[in-house]
Amino acid sequence: MPSFFKRKNVTKTRYNQKSGNKEQSPEKKPGSIGFSLSVNLDIIKQRTGNSTDIITRHVKIGPNYGLKTVVVYVAGIVNEQFIHDFLIESLMKDHFLQEDLNLENAAEIIVDDLVALSSVMQISEWNQLLLSLMSGDTIILIDGLDKALSVSTEGGEKRAIEEPGAQVSVRGSRAGFVESLGTNTALVRRIIKSPDLWLESMKIGKVTKTDVAIMYINGIAKQEIVEEVRSRLNKLEVDSILESGYIEQLIEDQTFTPFPTLYNTERPDIVAGNLLEGRIAIFIDGTPFVLLAPAVFVQFFQSTDDYYARFDMATALRLLRILIFIISLIAPAAYVAVTTFHQEMIPTQLVITVAAQREAVPFPAFVEALIMEVTFEILREAGIRLPRAVGSAVSIVGALVIGQAAVQAGIVSPAMVIIVSITAIASFATPSFSMAISARLIRFFIMISAATFGFYGIILAFIMLLAHLCSLRSFSVPYMTPLAPFILANVGDTIVRFPWLDLGTRPKLISQKDNIGQGETMKSQPPENSGMVTANTGKGDGNES
Repeated sequence: MPSFFKRKNVTKTRYNQKSGNKEQSPEKKPGSIGFSLSVNLDIIKQRTGNSTDIITRHVKIGPNYGLKTVVVYVAGIVNEQFIHDFLIESLMKDHFLQEDLNLENAAEIIVDDLVALSSVMQISEWNQLLLSLMSGDTIILIDGLDKALSVSTEGGEKRAIEEPGAQVSVRGSRAGFVESLGTNTALVRRIIKSPDLWLESMKIGKVTKTDVAIMYINGIAKQEIVEEVRSRLNKLEVDSILESGYIEQLIEDQTFTPFPTLYNTERPDIVAGNLLEGRIAIFIDGTPFVLLAPAVFVQFFQSTDDYYARFDMATALRLLRILIFIISLIAPAAYVAVTTFHQEMIPTQLVITVAAQREAVPFPAFVEALIMEVTFEILREAGIRLPRAVGSAVSIVGALVIGQAAVQAGIVSPAMVIIVSITAIASFATPSFSMAISARLIRFFIMISAATFGFYGIILAFIMLLAHLCSLRSFSVPYMTPLAPFILANVGDTIVRFPWLDLGTRPKLISQKDNIGQGETMKSQPPENSGMVTANTGKGDGNES
């Protein structure tokens, strides 16, 4: 702790503006702002390491410019135009409002009459002052006054709102979250214009002091889940929160699982839809990814386009995604099992072709699959890390060249290249990246089971996988709901999607007492005896000749 916090038995002096004499004042508590302007500025410079981006502007206010005042802010994270136009200019030019200004009422007059900005508060503690300063607020210090004024001037350069790159939608909104927490919450409020949309803010991280907010709809979200989310966030004691992945790993129910138990998204419409179902959104300043809790397994195979298209097309696409996920899990394992243990299951002509291809391959099918899977994972990771202009070209060309060269060298068979390529493409078709990367990890476990026990090993691995999925919880909500436990009323929005008229209930284990998502509406029907509209009369009975 700095030495100025440890001073004891020192009597403070305060300058009396009216009498011109120094008067004694009681000793201040450690950590409190002092009366001397020069000492306060020295403390700020000491605590910030005399950083060059700490800007101080000296002005004189009051009758005969008798009060020395300093405006302090951090360049780059404030709106300097606001500071110059509505703060410094007001302090320097509004002389008719400063006739009665003195040391005793300076803070009140500045707040009420001089500062033309919102959210002005008085601060008397150093920790609160430094936190406000580093958060983008502007600090006003007055010589002889043992408190400071904090004015909200947060600003600076921010990324413009644009379409998210990770969750592309064919139909729907093109707006995506950015790195500003205030902008992200505003995007959701533009969609849900309800006073029941509540927002709670907090700061997490002993060093970073990251702004975190939870958003939910009062009356729809289950209060027990809201309390659990709030409790887990308040219990976090870490130095830093740099991205939503930090919080996702710190508050999840089970750590040792490859499956994500919180959903993350960059789209405001997805957040709004999940809030209307009773979920809680967690916003973190500095990242465009918003967390949604609780999360269920089927949620990761749903896309925002499913709700903008007809129910039959949405259902077909969801079933296709489930099939794609299964292919990405077991395609290499099934090839290993068939070629190693169950050759009788392959048609005769095909088994002759596969055997002819594998005749020159020196490795067993499992080693062959392992080599190709690891190679494709290396190419995929290289494509992500390389610059965007060359990353996709390198990954595609590398896969073609290496695959062709491996076949010609006799290291792998052409059938294995086809199987691994289909598996790689299938993993990209999963809507959620966190679920797709889980499949990439589980795939190797299933391959080992297939190389050991054949199809019996694959079945055993699937049984273990389902048992693990049924044991997971997301904020006390079963991960496989509404399939396990089975809830008939909520099956209409799982791996299939019923028509909108049949989607009248919210998830029962997530939402509160408000389970009805829409009224008892009926689709308008044409009149039973409506005739054909004619060009002459504008109506007809259908029997005209």
